[in-house]
Order: sequence, then C-alpha cells, then structure tokens
Amino acid sequence: MDKYGLIGYPLGHSFSSNYFNEKFANEGIYAHYYNFEIPSIDRLPEVLASNPELVGLNVTIPYKQKVMSFLDFVSPEARAIGAVNVIRLVRKGSKTLLYGYNSDVIGFTKSIEPLLEPFHKKALILGTGGSSKAIDFGLRSLGLETVFVSRYERPHTIQYGKITADDIHEYNVIVNCTPCGMYPHSNECPDLPYEAMDSHNLLYDLIYNPDETQFMLQGAAHGATVKNGLEMLLLQAFASWDFWHQ
Repeated sequence: MDKYGLIGYPLGHSFSSNYFNEKFANEGIYAHYYNFEIPSIDRLPEVLASNPELVGLNVTIPYKQKVMSFLDFVSPEARAIGAVNVIRLVRKGSKTLLYGYNSDVIGFTKSIEPLLEPFHKKALILGTGGSSKAIDFGLRSLGLETVFVSRYERPHTIQYGKITADDIHEYNVIVNCTPCGMYPHSNECPDLPYEAMDSHNLLYDLIYNPDETQFMLQGAAHGATVKNGLEMLLLQAFASWDFWHQ
C-alpha cells in the first residue's frame, strides 16, 4: 500500500489526512495518508527510513523552510519562494531522492483572485514564515505591492504596533499567515486597528479551523470582505497530488 503523509508540529489542527483518506476511499485508491508529528525536522530521515512505502509528503508549520536542506531537488518556483510544502519521493535502487515543490502559491492565488477589486493594490502579510513567502510570491504575481508584518524588528518589515489607520486604508488587503487565532486559541487575533477598516478591505486568513477566526470577525464587523483558508487548502491538495504523480 502506498503511503502519503504530513510532517509538521503540532498537527492537531490539520484536515489533510481526512481529506486524502476520503479521496482514496471514494476513488478506490489503495493508499493511506498519515500525520507524522515530529518535534524537530531532524527526525525526517527517521520517518523516511521507517516508512519505505512513502510516495509523497506535505510539509506544514514550522518546517517549510527548514526542510529544504534535506532535499535533492527544489523546483525553481519553490526556490524563488524560499519554502517547500510538497515532497515527491523517487526511489532509485537503495537511494531515495526527495523532490520539493510549493503548492501553497497555486492554492492561494486561485482562491483570492476572484475577490480582488481594482482598488486592491497593496497588501500587508502578517507573519514571516514559510507560508508568508508563498503568499508574497502569489500576491506580487497578481500585481500587488506587499509589506511583511512582524512582532520583531526585522529588515523590510513593519511591526504590529506601528500600523496606523492610514496603513489600513492604503494596504487594504491583509493576509494572516500566522497561527494566531487557530484552534484551540480561537479567541486570539492579530493586533491591528480593525476600527479603521471598511468595505474596501479584504481580509484573508490562511487558518481554516475555526471557520471564522477573530481576525475575520473583527474585519467583517467593520464591513471588510473576509475569507478563510479552506478553499486554498483544497486547491493546494489538488496541486500536491499532481506534483506527486507528474
């Protein structure tokens, strides 16, 4: 039986195993999808060695950047993004080659593009991890200017406490790429001047559990258009399957 799986930590929030195992059952595919919750990316070789039937992996927080050093090949797009969330395993004799790709940017751009209006020209990206790099790549490919938001002083970023009402009006697309507000911490939300938002703002949360995060609810209360990351998850899952079987 072929095996597929997800590596990350923690994985209690993930819907990937349910999605893929339902797909396998519905389509008569003799395979199973497992969660490999590993506290360190250094445990990846152990996962590979103990699961010789593995065909493909997804990668989630916090390993989308760290995993790249373990790979034999990284697609040009994933290298430009600086993050990998799909791994295809190719076995050649006793050696296993690892090919890395990024399906986040595909899922995100297809999901957000129908919501973009002509007045959406600039975006704030909350977070600086692996997902945020794919979102930045995707937004710029759609013609938007971007600025990263961080809790810490970092080059080419703005800090949460420095975001003004004027920034909210100018950077009227805001994408949350952090785990802030994810179950079980559903009462939390990024520190933003939500009262400055209006119908020109588009808030997109990569989180899909809960369905409506506090980030989304606060924005919607002031007239913003909001969307969670479930459609992106499904679209990037489709793309993952294509990468595994190309």
